[in-house]
Amino acid sequence: MPAYVVVDIAINDPTTYERYKQLAPPSIAQYGGRYLVRGGKTLPLEGAWSPERLVILEFASADDARRWWASPEYAEAKALRQSCATTDMLLIDGPSFDPAAAVARGA
Repeated sequence: MPAYVVVDIAINDPTTYERYKQLAPPSIAQYGGRYLVRGGKTLPLEGAWSPERLVILEFASADDARRWWASPEYAEAKALRQSCATTDMLLIDGPSFDPAAAVARGA
């Protein structure tokens, strides 16, 4: 079952954060993860949540996501991010839902 890591990041040191952006992707790929969203403009539709930077990662499972987050391959990048940004991070354990497929099945 897919799992997602949702990250709300407030960058305090943009120069250092640029280095993090170079270090993180190889570790994510090594654990089977991929970026669904990496930055980009956000527009609140309801409520007051307005992240400065939003990242959404997808992994094949929650176990894969946890292994990546705790991995030695991610450790240097994680320490760098923690030194230059304030982060809220959630692990969401799927499943995904395709409403078009549900309609086609009559569900």
